[in-house]
Amino acid sequence: MPSNNEKRDRIELSVVILSYNTKQITLDCLSSVVRSLSEELAKKAEIVVLDNNSTDGSQKAIENYAKQHTLIKLIRSKENLGFSKGNNKAVQITKGAYVLFLNSDAIIKDRAIDKLLDVMKKSDDVAVLGPKLLNSDGSQQPSCGPFYSLPVVFAALFLRGDYWGLTRFSPCQFQKVDWTSGACILMKRALFEKLSGFDENIFMYMDEIDLLYRAKKKGYITYVTPDVEIVHLASASSSKRTFPILQVYCGLLYFYKKHHSTLKLQILKGMLQLKAHIAYFIGTITQNNYLMKTYAEAQKMVDMA
Repeated sequence: MPSNNEKRDRIELSVVILSYNTKQITLDCLSSVVRSLSEELAKKAEIVVLDNNSTDGSQKAIENYAKQHTLIKLIRSKENLGFSKGNNKAVQITKGAYVLFLNSDAIIKDRAIDKLLDVMKKSDDVAVLGPKLLNSDGSQQPSCGPFYSLPVVFAALFLRGDYWGLTRFSPCQFQKVDWTSGACILMKRALFEKLSGFDENIFMYMDEIDLLYRAKKKGYITYVTPDVEIVHLASASSSKRTFPILQVYCGLLYFYKKHHSTLKLQILKGMLQLKAHIAYFIGTITQNNYLMKTYAEAQKMVDMA
């Protein structure tokens, strides 16, 4: 019987996918991955799906699909671990020298995964690699950008930073970036382990940015390539807008507590409070209960931070 090390040596790429109440979307994702892998890479790849305690029949559906494709393995979580804990747990059972973190709402086009792996292999300078993301209609989706310095946060909150390309943009050339979207990230297992994985204090949002911030501090560079395209449906498992907004607030506050000075944290809190006050005021005069409820909770979150 081969040793565990020998088994690990035979797997080159591990694709890690988290699933949470997105049964058909996850099946579509898995189908696109299986279909896209070249015959050569498929022999050296594995797909590990961790289901975060879905209640929509996802686990059974994925299990049935996995019976048709032996490279797929399902992990059933008894609770919703979130993005960071879920990915960390899934990686622990993978064997590949390279790990591709892929959202369940991603659709792989052509030989995108093969191409990503080829790009990384050809350059020692590429520590982390992301593709160009597209919306379901084929339009470009902003998917990378600068780290969230105070000016960048201000642009995001008050200046429609994504629209002007100040906070996020879609790559038009192969280039270095501070961060790339967690919807699709390729990196070496050795680097992921050196960074101790995702910070499990972050439930979702800002998790990949924290990881890549720590990577850059150690001298590891993130790149994006527009030559590889992947469709990202975006927020498929976040059907309610309040939760994602609160998680962004929470993620920013945690990131600044962890990586920045007390002064910068206080300035951040001031901007978040101002944004919450403005949004709540607009909700009041327009009788928008969603705005009032969401930003009242956001304000409380900042006050308690």
